Amino acid sequence: MTGFGVIETGNSRLLYVASGCVKSGAGDLAGRLKTILEGLREVIAAHAPGEVAVEKVFVNANPQSTLALGQARGTAICAAVLAGLPVAEYTALQVKQSVVGNGHAAKEQVQHMVRRLLALPGDPAPDAADALACAICHAHGSRLGIHSGLRMRRGRLV
Repeated sequence: MTGFGVIETGNSRLLYVASGCVKSGAGDLAGRLKTILEGLREVIAAHAPGEVAVEKVFVNANPQSTLALGQARGTAICAAVLAGLPVAEYTALQVKQSVVGNGHAAKEQVQHMVRRLLALPGDPAPDAADALACAICHAHGSRLGIHSGLRMRRGRLV
């Protein structure tokens, strides 16, 4: 599954538009990646975002999981590039720091803060919450000038 989240920014407010997951199902790798690509292209066509933010892959204990995550991430980037959209990338630490204020926050904390920041009636599914959190991080970064050469280091702009 690949989560997606679409928000709007305006008047220093974040507005929820859509979120969900593209389910790649079973089958061979190429078929699953094609399903992700087509699903994300549908999301882009339906909601016409101006920019795309994706989370950078981290290496974890299971190399197969890391590889699969990287391939899904690459597919998401391809969907954005094929639509002519700029792509920003953030580490999980940057996303959690931006949304929760703690770079090592638990998934449940991220879900809860996404719910509060977007005034949702309930916690979004974990994959959708991660995608919305990445979008929120990007929105915060755009406002703070991170895309104009500044970077986050240990939760601070440098």
